[in-house]
Amino acid sequence: MFSLDAYKLKWIAIIGMVLSHIAWGWQEILPMWLMVPFMASGGLTFPIMGYFVVEGYKHTSNLKGYLLRLFVFGVIAIPFYMLTFRFFWINIMFSIMLGIATLWLYDKIKFRWIFWALFIFILLPISIFFDWYIMSISMILMYYIIPNEKARRVVPAIFGGVLWFAYIYFGVISLASMQAAGMYAQAEAFIAQFGDMDFMRASLFMVTGCLAAAFLLLNFNGERGKRMKWAFYIMYPLHLAVIGLVAWALGLVDVSSLGMFGLGF
Repeated sequence: MFSLDAYKLKWIAIIGMVLSHIAWGWQEILPMWLMVPFMASGGLTFPIMGYFVVEGYKHTSNLKGYLLRLFVFGVIAIPFYMLTFRFFWINIMFSIMLGIATLWLYDKIKFRWIFWALFIFILLPISIFFDWYIMSISMILMYYIIPNEKARRVVPAIFGGVLWFAYIYFGVISLASMQAAGMYAQAEAFIAQFGDMDFMRASLFMVTGCLAAAFLLLNFNGERGKRMKWAFYIMYPLHLAVIGLVAWALGLVDVSSLGMFGLGF
């Protein structure tokens, strides 16, 4: 067995994020043999980051400052997120903020049935519009409430991976059905938002990254390692800017199509 500190795990998560976003942003020019491992690596990111979001929430002495950093860098990332993904979605910084809000409500609401009603009927439906969809706040909450430490490190990542696989598999079936039925306009709109069939098939492999994240978290030694307070915050908009601008330079994205969000030239 081997051991990993928080510093190493966070860098693994960041590298996985960058590779998967390269696959998203440059999908038209990447061969399948690169798309599959790049997308699989993306499955590492949120399970690892979600675990440390919970650790940060538990130990932070300035929750407002934590949320402010997420908000500021989330706002900075918005135009570059749209360049990379070619559609508007609420990025992962805001998913994390929603997850933290969920934990805060869990702690503050005394009657559990009220919290679970709020979670099921309000928070989960809202999270559909955030990056990583319902998996984001579900995994963060699981990392917080599962009492057994070994299960806490493993179960949320497996849950997220299986749910992601089911979500993408449903997308693959839906796109195949549209194409088979001659619904070409609907299929084109679907591809514009979620990627073509090859890309979606590569996305299925994110489940392997999630399973690998569970294994890596099992080997977390509980030590912080080197400090990297600002690395993730800076890397998030920075890597999206590079990927998105390169995609634009290569002619892979038409910024005029993003004009409704204030990005048109």
